[in-house]
Formats: sequence, C-alpha cells, structure tokens
Amino acid sequence: MRPPRVRLLAVPVSLALSLGLALALSGCAEGPSLEQQGQVTAQPGDGSRLVVGSAGFTESDLLAQMYALLLEQAGHRTKILSVTNRELYEPALENGQIDVVPEYAATFADWLNAKVNGADAPTVGSPDPAATMTALRALAGPRGLTVLDPGRAVDQNAFAVTAAFAAEHRLKTLSDLGAARVPVRLAAGDECVQRPYCAPGLTKVYGIEVTAVDPRGVGTTQAKQAVQSGQDHMVLTTTTDATLDDFGLVLLADDKNLQNADHIVPVVNRARAGGADVTGALDRLNTVLTTADLAALNERVDSWRRLPEDVARDYLADKGLIPR
Repeated sequence: MRPPRVRLLAVPVSLALSLGLALALSGCAEGPSLEQQGQVTAQPGDGSRLVVGSAGFTESDLLAQMYALLLEQAGHRTKILSVTNRELYEPALENGQIDVVPEYAATFADWLNAKVNGADAPTVGSPDPAATMTALRALAGPRGLTVLDPGRAVDQNAFAVTAAFAAEHRLKTLSDLGAARVPVRLAAGDECVQRPYCAPGLTKVYGIEVTAVDPRGVGTTQAKQAVQSGQDHMVLTTTTDATLDDFGLVLLADDKNLQNADHIVPVVNRARAGGADVTGALDRLNTVLTTADLAALNERVDSWRRLPEDVARDYLADKGLIPR
C-alpha cells in the first residue's frame, strides 16, 4: 500500500520515510546507477531509451508501468526508475536523468511554487482544474518541463464514513452531512486542525461541526479502524483508496469542491521527451483511465498482491491500448 499522503497543502505526493532509491526495470534494460547517499547518479539518457520515474508507492508504480508500456507500444525502449522523494526526482527530471513522471496537478504546482518563490508563497493549486494547469505550466516551463494534458483520474483528499452511518443519516455528499447537523469526530493527520482543506474547510464550506481531530494519519489502517469501530465518525483518505470496502467505508462526495484539482498529469523533460510521439502515446491513457479505475488497480496490487507491471499490462490490454 502506498504511504499516507497529506494532499491538503503543498507537500510531496510521497511522504516516504526514506530518501533511499530503488531501481526497477521494464523489459531487460539496465538501469541507472545509484549511490548510497540517496542521490540519482544516472547520466542523462543517450536517446535510445526513455526513463520513466515512479515515486515508489503503489499508484505511482502503476502509472509508471502504464506509461512505459504505452511508450514501448509507440516504439520507444524504456526503463523505470523508482525515486521515493520529489526533492530528488524533480531535479533528475529537469536534467534529463528521468524523462517522464506521473504527477498530481495541484500538489506539483504548489511544490514548484514553493521551490521557486519560497515556502511562504501563496498556494497556486486550486479546485479549478484549468487555473491549476495554467499555474503549473507557467512554473514548469522555465525549468525545461512540459506538463501534458490531465486525464479523467483524480487522486485528491476525500472523506469517508461507514456505510451504516451514511444510511442512518441519508448521506451521499459532504453537504448532506452538514445539513444533517451531526457532530463528527474526524480521524486524520494532526495538521487537519489548521489546514483550510480539512477541519476548517469542512466547517466553513459545508457547515460540518468537527468536534475533534483524532491524529491517526491520512488513510491509515488505524484511522479506518477507528471509524469502523465507531470511535471516530469520519476519516480523511483519498479518492483512490483501494481498501475502503474492507472497512465498510464509503466516500462522501466533495460536491462544493473543497479539495484542489489533483488530476493525474504526465510531466516530461521537454528536450528529451517533448515530441508529439510521446505526447500522443501518453494521451491515449487520458481517454480511458478514471478515478474508479485507478482505485480498482490499486486494490489489485495492495489487496490482491499482484505485481504492478502485470496489473498495468492487463488494464491497457483490456482497454485495447496495447496487444495481449
């Protein structure tokens, strides 16, 4: 299962605990060399292969595998490099050690904005996908990066309750919860107390009374168990959480768009992978991959223990994007 990710503010998609790097290969290609200090040490590619980056958690691994398979279908040789920290893989993307990486529009926009303008700079990611993409491309362009079009899949913060709680109070949306005037104890990260997209936003936008924040993390097993047992009423997780059914939980729709537009977008090194062939190959995924699809793919890896490469290949073949 991927590490918990707080997508409430401009923080890295992967909150990996280690800065170490792991190398995974697609096909039989040999990958870049790595140092013990946790730095990407591969030389920029020679043009014969494209390096697809992964942030090292399930969803990123799946997306990287799909990107590699689509690029191979378009005639490119590929290899996959897993780098669990954005502070490492983003510079590697700029200098051509990595050619393409799956990213999250609002999160990456805010991360680049903080890198360029300082940690205290106002955030530029927003619930508006078009505005978020405009801000992201303005920040990425001067760094030699091209952000391709976003697809239909969105991985953003979300809130879940038990199916029984939802049925009891007739809840389908967060607006329903606010209208029900039911006080809730929220299982989330401790930052939720002050972050505008968590407890304060739930109260301001939806009128939900959050009586307490139980600091059990974002989408962790412990947080879900607390809601399942009735100790808490609602949990902060993500829209592509693969294990909600295991705990009898259902998502409440963010019908007033409290959360930022974290659409999945490929980001490429413009000099090495900015051509129409790469864009065309990766754009094919945009037409089919949905948020629900991505959650189901995560489940096959996290719960069914299948390999990301096999899950990715089966999905693309089922959609007619690659041959069986």
